Amino acid sequence: MSGLLVAGTTSDAGKSLVTAALCRWLARRGVRVAPFKSQNMSNNSMVCADGAEIGRAQWLQARAARVEPEAAMNPVLLKPGSDRRSHVVALGKPFGTLEAGEYATGRAGLAEIAFDTFSSLRKRFDVVLCEGAGSPAEINLREGDYVNMGLARRFGLPVVVVGDIDRGGVMAAMFGTLALLSAEDQALVSGWLVNKFRGDVGLLRPGLETLEKLTGREVLGVLPWLDQVWIDSEDALAAAGWGASGGSLRVAVVRFPRASNATDVDALAAEPGVSVALTADPDTVRSADVVILPGSRATVDDLAWLRARGLADAVRARAEAGRPVLGICGGYQMLAAEIEDDVESGAGTVPGLGLLPTRVSFSADKVLARPTGSWRGQSVEAYEIHHGTVTATGPAESFLDGYRRGAVWGTMWHGAFENDGFRRAWLGEVADWSPAAGAPGFGALRESMLDRLADAVEEHVDTEALLRLIENGADGSLPFVPPGV
Repeated sequence: MSGLLVAGTTSDAGKSLVTAALCRWLARRGVRVAPFKSQNMSNNSMVCADGAEIGRAQWLQARAARVEPEAAMNPVLLKPGSDRRSHVVALGKPFGTLEAGEYATGRAGLAEIAFDTFSSLRKRFDVVLCEGAGSPAEINLREGDYVNMGLARRFGLPVVVVGDIDRGGVMAAMFGTLALLSAEDQALVSGWLVNKFRGDVGLLRPGLETLEKLTGREVLGVLPWLDQVWIDSEDALAAAGWGASGGSLRVAVVRFPRASNATDVDALAAEPGVSVALTADPDTVRSADVVILPGSRATVDDLAWLRARGLADAVRARAEAGRPVLGICGGYQMLAAEIEDDVESGAGTVPGLGLLPTRVSFSADKVLARPTGSWRGQSVEAYEIHHGTVTATGPAESFLDGYRRGAVWGTMWHGAFENDGFRRAWLGEVADWSPAAGAPGFGALRESMLDRLADAVEEHVDTEALLRLIENGADGSLPFVPPGV
């Protein structure tokens, strides 16, 4: 066997989800499979066991494949710090910054890192399932591309294109994707997958047959809309398929412009009886039972935004009234009395919210760690990704290597809520809440979700055709669709 590239007609077409589904499907067949994404742009990341930082989606895909996540599965990670600047992580470690104007010229070295890493993975696994980025038809970025058709061409990978029918126009998007590609790129595009379909597939069949005739490529399957199935998203606050669900316990998560690792609240949203809402509304922050300030890739800038929107006053009012506020990583740093940042924002010393007796100092060195601990007798496994270091300046109760004073809690630890015992104990203490009887744990929900995805592949996809593609590559006789670029 060899490999496959899962591309998409658009961002959020379902590439990450389909790649995870295929990883679990192949793993259940006894195939040793690895996920791979040459370059990921995301502020949602994870620390692997070896201390490497990779995109959260690739970490979950490795879990789907039942292999240990590692840096090679996402060799280049871009973490946007502003609209025109990204922090580069290469092979799991900080690698510098990339300005928007440098993107076209700054990719050559990153491409070679990605290509070398893919070659290494292919030697160690039976199959490498690659996820593209955005759309392969972004022809303004084709020169120097190493995550879509550039990767496919380099290694002769067959390409399957996923389209999201729920947003409409999927067949036009598929045809247009192919027609914009050069003849050499088109030669590798081998089939289509329709994603998020609701209704009678028979009504769709005439359109699919026409698409096949026009493109000379088979529609390999129509995946249904799967309720309560989500993946760890690349987008900072994509809400991973969850949202306010009418639960009796209302949690408000502040929607920072540069939020990072917002997957921290996925486990809360999956808890029966808990309603999680993303918000930038001060009234929602005031009225919620619990408020969470999530991580941020630009702590000082997002703190200024918090003040400008009136949210800082709403958070202070909650604290003064003894109503719970939790800050995680960047959100925790904002709760400090003072923040010294000559690294991330270059703003120097700025006042924090003053809700915890702490001071934050930023360093050029990034902390990447997998800490463990306990709280109220509940064990906690977590991870850390940060430049800011917090020190106490006054008395406060210890909390997950952070601090708590009154109703204000803060920790640098991401992923703590994925620990079922801790999550439920903390909610019980701060909000007098009890879990539903027999409610499943978060890890069990994630495994069930991955198996449901693999079940959908087995039921709704021509898996024999897919295996032939993976084993044999693209059919050399696929027709060219004009005009091409």
